[in-house]
Amino acid sequence: MKDGGAGRIRVANAPCSWGVVEGLGHPGAPGWRRVLDEIAEAGYAGTELGDRGFMPEDPELVRQELAKRQLAMIGAFVPVALADRGAHAGGESAAVRTARLLTGCVRGTPEEGRPLVILADDAGADPARTQFAGRISPGQSLSDDGWRTFAKGAQRIAAAVLETTGLRTVFHHHCASFVETPREVEILMGMTSPELLGLCLDSGHYAYGGGDPLDGLRRFGDRVWHVHFKDCDPRAVAPAREHGWGYLEAVRNGVFCGLGEGNIESGPLVDELRRTGYSGWIVVENEAPPGKVTPLEYAKRDRACLRGLGL
Repeated sequence: MKDGGAGRIRVANAPCSWGVVEGLGHPGAPGWRRVLDEIAEAGYAGTELGDRGFMPEDPELVRQELAKRQLAMIGAFVPVALADRGAHAGGESAAVRTARLLTGCVRGTPEEGRPLVILADDAGADPARTQFAGRISPGQSLSDDGWRTFAKGAQRIAAAVLETTGLRTVFHHHCASFVETPREVEILMGMTSPELLGLCLDSGHYAYGGGDPLDGLRRFGDRVWHVHFKDCDPRAVAPAREHGWGYLEAVRNGVFCGLGEGNIESGPLVDELRRTGYSGWIVVENEAPPGKVTPLEYAKRDRACLRGLGL
């Protein structure tokens, strides 16, 4: 499990834990300065950029605000409809623009390592995949030609990011996209260069997509350059599958929850990361529905959970 960091696992949080999630429309999501304040207050060492437009596209301003709070900028999510060949050029431009913003936010080679571009298929772009998220069958996957188009686009974007900015790219498997299930993750990893494209293993998406996150860490080994931690609540997963909820409905009804509230055990995941010498970031993403507790309180609970595991 390769990373450009300083040799130890560090813990971050992300704006999505404060309701900044495209498509979900959580009311009252706070502004970016407050989110940074609360990420720092809760005891995290870094953050991701969040959805495009959430933070200013002024890298010097963002860099100064991060420095005030002693936070690292560690990555940015870039969704691209990779199954559509016509979207590749625009996706490359968006990824390179985002990578340049990231490099401006960090300047040089920071102690905590260079940030990553977190590439994903555009979740929600295909209505059938959105409706059947969490219960995808092999027959709903891409054709052979579709896979070649998808993999070519992912590699094209990763190569452009590396050539223009020196940053590396990880692929984020995501429910409601064309790479959701463990089989689909495996296909994409097998069709792309292990030197060019890493994997962002997301425990919650991997579980809701039908896999065991611990098995995912073991299966993909050195391809895992970045990790997202979220929990998955079986009390919401069961009715989501029984009643055929679409992806956004399932999330609004709580398929993802705070660490330790679902059926994903964080301890074995941390143990496996340590066993393999992982030296990147664990990023908490708590996409529990609003209303239980405040995002700050959830962030503190999740941080305490990981502190209990020695992080």
